[in-house]
Amino acid sequence: MNWIQLTSLEQLQEIKAATGFSAIFKHSTRCSISMMARKRFEIDWTAIPDGTPLYFLDLIAHREVSNKIAEIFQIHHESPQLLLIKDGECVYETSHGEISAEEMAEQIGV
Repeated sequence: MNWIQLTSLEQLQEIKAATGFSAIFKHSTRCSISMMARKRFEIDWTAIPDGTPLYFLDLIAHREVSNKIAEIFQIHHESPQLLLIKDGECVYETSHGEISAEEMAEQIGV
């Protein structure tokens, strides 16, 4: 799997309009907890079905996109944070040490 860099509001609208599952990982480059959560997620991401778009947001560099995520998907901002989007709606959200690729795969129904 590879990350898709989430850098624009246009991409966010595409995620909102997409059918099926997508995931957004919100990451702070200034936070050691965020770095650990990312590494743990990447170690286990083979559990996630192939073809699931995985978006990576550097929320320090793209604060506007991060703020819009909270607004569009009606979730409280956290960092790090993982959102699972299905057919334009956030169906699962978790943060910090609870972030798990295996749990995300369970939510997808694998």
